[in-house]
Parts: sequence; structure tokens; C-alpha cells
Amino acid sequence: MSAILTSLNRTLLAGTVLLVLLALLLAQLGDIGGESREYITFLFRWSHVASGVMWIGLLWYFNFVQIPSMPNIPDEQKPAIAKVIAPAALFWFRWAALATLATGIILASLNGYLLEALVYLGAQTDVGHTAIGVGMWLGIVMAFNVWFIIWPCQKVALGIVPAKSPAFKTCCARRAMLFSRINTLLSIPMLYAMVAAQTLYAVS
Repeated sequence: MSAILTSLNRTLLAGTVLLVLLALLLAQLGDIGGESREYITFLFRWSHVASGVMWIGLLWYFNFVQIPSMPNIPDEQKPAIAKVIAPAALFWFRWAALATLATGIILASLNGYLLEALVYLGAQTDVGHTAIGVGMWLGIVMAFNVWFIIWPCQKVALGIVPAKSPAFKTCCARRAMLFSRINTLLSIPMLYAMVAAQTLYAVS
């Protein structure tokens, strides 16, 4: 077991094997949907949730752990965060954001409510579509912030790209932090809207 758990790749492979075995077991125990389209929709929902867990988990890691802890880390140890941990976390952070957005849009399209949720937000009587629409727009804003504000600023703040000046580097670090906090703020109602749409208001 330790040979599996000491390697991330082997751990992920073992998790995937367990996933396949579970899917096969459940398929034997009951009807998984009857139609291939239904199962494809389910797979996109699962992918949407999995990538969303990675995205919001890392967002909350940055805001609940890394940023508040930085003032308490000795100066000689801070380069380990800036040069090793933060770039790796930001890699998974930004791609998880894109994956969450893409799978969410595909899922909404497969379920037939993409336009209703995005275009007619609040205009229809179906509160489920309003809830999912609010969640989708909040997610779109958050993903935009990740790719077009937070990541470009972090590249300067972490020294991945050269800064025009020390003042500009400081400004980029602050801007990245503020927009990360904006995303944390938005994540709270976004998650409520998404879960409410699936449970309280039963959007497929």
C-alpha cells in the first residue's frame, strides 16, 4: 500500500481503478440511466464537480492558508513558497477553473437550459433556471478573474515574468490578492446557487 500512496501518479491510478470498479458494481446493481446520452450527461456532471472541487479547494487554500500565513513565514523561507509551491498551485488552480467552466457549459447544453439560464436570467418563472443562471454567471466572472487578472498579476509577483519596477511588482501582488478575495467572496453565493438549483429547485 505504501508503494501506491508515496506516489501521486500511482495514487491517482488506484483511485481511477476504484472508480471503474464502483461504476461496474453500480451498473450491475441497477439501471444507470438506460440511454448513453444520460450517462454522458452524468460523466460531465461528475467532471464538473471534480474540477470544481479542485478549483474552489485551491482558491480557499490560497485565502484561508497561504495568504494569511505569509507574514508568519521567515523571510529566508518565503522563496520556497514563491518559487515552488505557489506556481504549482496556480497551475492546477487556473486549469481547474477552465475545466469547471467548460464542463459546466457542456452540462447545461446537454440538459437544454444553457440559454434559459444565461440569457433569460430572472425573466422566466422557473426559479431553478434563475438559480443555476446566477451560479453560472458568478462562475464565469470568477474564471475570467483567474485567467485575465489573477494569473497575469501572479506571474509578475512571483517573478515568472520580469516586473517593470519593484513598485509594479508590489502592485501586481496586491491586485492578485484582492481579486482572489473577490473570487472567495463570490464563491459563497455561487456554491449556494449551484446546490440550490440541483436540490431545492430540481434543475436536471
